[in-house]
Amino acid sequence: MKKYIFLIILMGFTSMGFAQNSISGTIKNENNEAIYNVEISVSDANIHTKSNENGQFEIKNLPIGKWTLIFKKDKFEIKSEQISVGKEEQKTLDIVLEEEHHHIDEILVSSVFNKTQNENVVKIDHINLKQIQNSGAINLSDALATNPGVSVVSTGVSIGKPVIRGLSGNRVLTYAQGIRLENQQFGEEHGLGLNANGQESVEIIKGPASLLYGSDAMGGVLYFNPEKYAANNKTELSVNQVVNSNTQGSNSSVTLKTSEDKFKFLVQNNYTTHADYKTPNGESVVNTRFIEKDFKVGTSFATSRYVADFRYNYNDLNLGLPEEDIEDSKFRTPLFPSQKIENHLLSFNQKVFFKNSKLEATAGYVFNDRKELEGADEIALFMKLKTFNYNVKYYLPHFGNFETIIGFQGMNQKNRNFGEERLIPDAKIADIGFFGTSQYKFNKNLLQFGVRYDFRNVNIQEFGDIGTEGSFQKLDKDFESINASLGFKTQITEKITSRINVATGFRAPNLSELSSNGVHEGSNRYEIGNGNLKNEQNFQVDLNVDYNAEHFDFFANGFYNKINNYIFISPNGNVIDDNFVYDYLQNNATLYGGEAGIHLHLHEMDWLHMTSSYEMVIGELDNKSSLPLIPANQWKNNFRANFDVSKSIKNSFVFLQANYTFNQNKIGEFETKTNDYLLLSSGIGTDIQLKKSKFNIYFTATNLLNKEYVAHLSRLKADGIYNMGRNIILGVNFNL
Repeated sequence: MKKYIFLIILMGFTSMGFAQNSISGTIKNENNEAIYNVEISVSDANIHTKSNENGQFEIKNLPIGKWTLIFKKDKFEIKSEQISVGKEEQKTLDIVLEEEHHHIDEILVSSVFNKTQNENVVKIDHINLKQIQNSGAINLSDALATNPGVSVVSTGVSIGKPVIRGLSGNRVLTYAQGIRLENQQFGEEHGLGLNANGQESVEIIKGPASLLYGSDAMGGVLYFNPEKYAANNKTELSVNQVVNSNTQGSNSSVTLKTSEDKFKFLVQNNYTTHADYKTPNGESVVNTRFIEKDFKVGTSFATSRYVADFRYNYNDLNLGLPEEDIEDSKFRTPLFPSQKIENHLLSFNQKVFFKNSKLEATAGYVFNDRKELEGADEIALFMKLKTFNYNVKYYLPHFGNFETIIGFQGMNQKNRNFGEERLIPDAKIADIGFFGTSQYKFNKNLLQFGVRYDFRNVNIQEFGDIGTEGSFQKLDKDFESINASLGFKTQITEKITSRINVATGFRAPNLSELSSNGVHEGSNRYEIGNGNLKNEQNFQVDLNVDYNAEHFDFFANGFYNKINNYIFISPNGNVIDDNFVYDYLQNNATLYGGEAGIHLHLHEMDWLHMTSSYEMVIGELDNKSSLPLIPANQWKNNFRANFDVSKSIKNSFVFLQANYTFNQNKIGEFETKTNDYLLLSSGIGTDIQLKKSKFNIYFTATNLLNKEYVAHLSRLKADGIYNMGRNIILGVNFNL
C-alpha cells in the first residue's frame, strides 16, 4: 500500500511543464491613483507578489485552470478576482480598490474548495497572527483565545491547550504545514508544540470536520498557515524582539526570505525564554519558567503545471512543572520536575494542474520526543512518537455548477517507551479514510454535501505482569465510521448572509483511554484505561447569520452538539499509592451554546473601531451532570483607533480591551467553582518608515489593574494559585 501512496505523491515530478502563462495589470484607487505595495497572492499556487510605484504587477508561471487572486493593502478593502488561465495565455487586469470598511475576505486554505469566506458554506474564523501579536499573549494558545468560542486550558504561561466550544485534547485536531500534528496531545499538560513566529495565520473550524480530516476532528480544527515566501524577485530580512516585564521574558527571531519566479526560500530562527510568572500579589509561581528554541526552513518550486513546497520545523521546549516544595536555585533554567520536548515536523506538498482539474498530494512526517525528568539523571517518562501521514485529493473538472473533490488520507504511527515509568504502552496505529464532497452553486445560494469512510487499527503490545502497576494487556482492535455533512448558504438580502450546516464526526479512543494503568503525574491521579471503549460519534447543527453594512457588522452563531459514547474520567473510590483511582467511562453527552458580536465603524469617525462579542457553552452528560473543562461565559470588548501621523509614521493604533468572565458554577465531578472577573488591557503602536527600511514598535499592558483572579481552565487553581498579574510588553520588528 505504501508503495502506491508514494507513487501517487511523487507522480507530480513527471508532469512538470514550462509553459509561460502570465497575469499583469494595474491597481488604482477610486480616484484613479496608482496604489503602491499592494500584496497580490494566489495562495493555492503558492504565488505572492507586490505592485510597484506605478501600481503595476505581473505574475508569471501561473498554472492553468480557474483561480482566485487576492489583492490586499492596508486601509483598503480586500478584493478577490476570479480568472481562468489557459496554456501559454497572457492576461491583463485593471483593479480598483475601495477604501476599507473592515470586510475581510481571505482565501480559506482549510475549507473544502479553498474559497474565500463569501464563497464558503461553513463559517470559518480567520486570524492573522501577526496582527494580534501586539495583544500581549505569551503563548500561541492565549493568542487563539481572543477568538469568540475559543478558550485555553493552561498550566502557568508555558503550557496552553486550546478549547473549542467546550472540547479539547484529542477532540480538536491541529494542522501545521498542511499535515496533522501528532505530539501526544491527549494530556492536559501537553501544549500545542508550535511557536507563533513563522505562522502567518490560523483558521478555526468550530464543529465536526471529520469529512476532510477524519478521526479527532469531531470538535473542530486549528489549521495553521505557515509564513508566506517573499514576493517574486524580492529578498526580505526581518528581525523581531519582544520583552515582557512580568516574566522578564524575551522572544527574539530572525527571518530571511528570497524569491525568484520559480524558486522561493525562507529560513527563520527563534529563541524564547521566560522566568517564573508573578501573581498580582507579587509572588512568583516557582518553576513556571521555560526556554524554547524554534527553527524553520522552507523552499518552493513552481511552473505553470506544477507546484512543490517543502517545509521543516524543529521545536525544542524545556519547561518546568510547578510543584510544592521546589527549591528555587536558578533563574531561567527550569527546575525538576520538568518536561523536555523535541518536535520535528517535515511536510512536502505537490500540486499538478491539468486542463480542467487538479491533483494535490501531501506527505508529512512528525517525530515527537517527550521526556519528563524528576532529576538530572532520572528520566521518569520517555516516549518517542513517530507519525507518517499522507493526503491525496483530486479536484474533478467542473460539471455545470458542480465542483467535486474525491480523495483519501491516512496515518501510520508508532509509540515507544524508554523511561523508568510508562504512561501509555508501546503501540502501532494505522488508519485510512476515503471521501468525496461536492458543491453546487445556484443564483446566490451554495449547497455542499459529502460522505466519508474511515478505518483505524490500534495494536497495543503487552508489557509487564498483568494486574500490576505499569503493565499493559495486548490489544488489537479495529474502529470504523461513516460520516457525512450537508451545508447550505444563502444571501437573504444584499447585507444578510445565512448558513446552516448539519454534520457528523467521530473520534477513536486514544492510547491513554484504552490502556492507561498507572499514575498520571501531570494530573496527580491513578488512571485505568478501558479496552472496551467505542468510537465517540457526534451529530451537530450549526446556524450562522451575518449582517454586513458599510459601518456596522453583526454576527450570531448557534450550535447543538450531541455526542454518543462520550469518553470521560471518573473516580471509583479506591486509592493506590496515595492517589485516587480514576476509570475511563462512556456516556452520551450534549453541548450547546454559541457566539454573537458586533463591529461598529462610524462614518464620522472612520478611524475608530468598536467590537463586542458574547460567548457561552453548556455541556452535560445524559444524567444532567456537567462536563469538565467547560469554559465560563465571556463578554469581550475592544475599542481601537487607527490613524496616520505623517508620511513616515503610519498605521498607528491605540486600543483598550475589556473582557468580563462570568462565574462558573456548572462544574465536573472533580472541578471547583470559579468567580467572575474583569480584565483590562491597553496598547499603542505604529509603523515607522526610514528610507527603504521599515520597523514596527508597540507597547502593551495586560491585566492593567493587576486583578487577582483564577481562570476556570487553569490547572493551577486546585492549589489556589492566581493567574498572571500585570504584564508590560515592548515589541520591535525591523524589516530590512
